[in-house]
Amino acid sequence: MYAVIQTGGKQYRVEPGQTLSVEKLPGELGENIEFGEVLLVAGEDSVSVGKPTVAGAKVTAEIVEHGKDKKVIVYKFQRRQNYRRRYGHRQAFTSIKINEVVAP
Repeated sequence: MYAVIQTGGKQYRVEPGQTLSVEKLPGELGENIEFGEVLLVAGEDSVSVGKPTVAGAKVTAEIVEHGKDKKVIVYKFQRRQNYRRRYGHRQAFTSIKINEVVAP
């Protein structure tokens, strides 16, 4: 069984036991969280597609880690103007482990 959830403006295909990194979520390590925005739930023989979400479906997960990604360098340049700007950005993330996919 798998589901498609939406969090942080992105969509993820998740299965029980899977670990993935998403945009930073509030919560402590080891805390269980619940995703209510389930867009699709598929089992072995049936598929439920939401309009826009599947009513009664949810995905539970456990927070495994908080951290920051690799640095991304942003460089602005305009030729012949002596204009150069360089700075970096590190995006915060949360690693979660999917515990359960509950179908309606």
